[in-house]
Amino acid sequence: MSDNMTFRGFVGSDLEKGTTPNGLDVVTFRMGVPERRYSKSQGTWVDAHMNWFTVQCYRHVADNVISSVKKGQRIIVIGKLRLHQEEINGRVVQRNHIKVETIGHDLMWGKAEYWRTVPGNADMEGMDDE
Repeated sequence: MSDNMTFRGFVGSDLEKGTTPNGLDVVTFRMGVPERRYSKSQGTWVDAHMNWFTVQCYRHVADNVISSVKKGQRIIVIGKLRLHQEEINGRVVQRNHIKVETIGHDLMWGKAEYWRTVPGNADMEGMDDE
């Protein structure tokens, strides 16, 4: 059984590339996921509440994301949602992280081109090593 979830939204920050203590490539950015509702009074779809997530991409996904995705673009992310609590200035703050399994542009909003960079089946072993 998989605990992956699907998120549709937009890239809300610049992408930051780094390396984990284990030497893995990682790209991190913020993603906004708006709640859309149909307003009968306005006769159109409107944005309601906005949820924000920190998105983390590892290994070859990180390499592909850094060269393909830009701030402001609409994307679809499939991954594991992780909730972390930390204390900042005496207050407990909850952070929402998405550990990406797959990511792509949301073609409802535009066009994209694709170049295959990983031969055969991507090495999925060690996905939980980050």
